[in-house]
Amino acid sequence: MFTGLVEEIGTVERIESSGNMMAYTIKASEVLEDVKLGDSISVNGVCLTVTRFTRTHFTVDVMPETVNASSIKNWKRGTPVNLERAMAAGGRFGGHMVSGHIDGTGSIKSIKKDQNAIYFDIVTDHTITDTLVKKGSIAIDGISLTIFGLNDGFIQVSIIPHTLSQTVLGSKKAGDLVNLECDMIGKYVRKFMKAGEAQGQGSGMTEAFLEMNGFK
Repeated sequence: MFTGLVEEIGTVERIESSGNMMAYTIKASEVLEDVKLGDSISVNGVCLTVTRFTRTHFTVDVMPETVNASSIKNWKRGTPVNLERAMAAGGRFGGHMVSGHIDGTGSIKSIKKDQNAIYFDIVTDHTITDTLVKKGSIAIDGISLTIFGLNDGFIQVSIIPHTLSQTVLGSKKAGDLVNLECDMIGKYVRKFMKAGEAQGQGSGMTEAFLEMNGFK
């Protein structure tokens, strides 16, 4: 489990084919302070397992399905990546619950600045936006963010300059691909409602019910 609070920006330094998998070696510092073999690290929002490490680098093996379903397919040597260690039991929980199992990707449509806010407009599949709510949470490249605007297949988030400078969002441009993970609670609520509909009975949890209880 992760919080969506990025600890540092790493750099992809080596990409190798390893059997039917790809191996990525990433330069880092802070996330390596207490690393062990088998530890989980969120890399641009994707939960990956450390298979090798040194004082300055760690390596992860990635299955083809994960590569193709994420922005990993666009990585090359020098690509910056957000890094976060798995949350320790009893640790501070400052973002929202992030599993590291992304739901899909989105493409940055535009980046606009308005005084102290930077707005990212992202287009994605409607199956992603169907599980989201305005002012709810979403993880974009592993960053816990609040949804500012929402429509069918469209997400807008507002970023403060600090977040921009401390994450890979600062190097993004229109057309870039980002990994998306929907809020875990929203996904379970939607699944619960769909199960009730499939059985021909209402779950009792309608859009009107959610709005009445503050979910807008």
